[in-house]
Amino acid sequence: MGTASVTVNDVAAYILSKAAPMSAMKLQKLCYFAYGYHLAWEDEQMFPERFEAWANGPVAPTLYGRHRGRFALNEGDIPGDEKALSLGQRESVDLVLETFNQYTAHQLSEMSHQANGPWDLARHRAGARELERSNEELSDEDMFEYFSRLISSGSNG
Repeated sequence: MGTASVTVNDVAAYILSKAAPMSAMKLQKLCYFAYGYHLAWEDEQMFPERFEAWANGPVAPTLYGRHRGRFALNEGDIPGDEKALSLGQRESVDLVLETFNQYTAHQLSEMSHQANGPWDLARHRAGARELERSNEELSDEDMFEYFSRLISSGSNG
């Protein structure tokens, strides 16, 4: 199974199957951390969809389209095939959930806004000021470097 067969919605469905209910914002951040850590651990994209540097943090617009206007999400609320994930992808998501599911959406959001992190760098590239809209994509290079640094420092972001 190639990574191209897995979508952000499949990963979101998997996360909800393990940890629902949660807010849409928390789901976005957990998908972001899962993608970033998987990229650093496995040196491969978990899914093809991109994250954009929105004013309130990294957002996958494809996933946003599925939960727009909703606050709380339960298992089954995001249509996706959780069985599409490879064993390695499930392991990455499970490790991220073990570490990050304890945090609130707000805490996860703060973690995703770190200076010189992928979101911050994309915002700078776009010239976006605080709270200004931007759809600048986060680069895999930035994400790989950032999450690799977190892993080597033993920090959670």
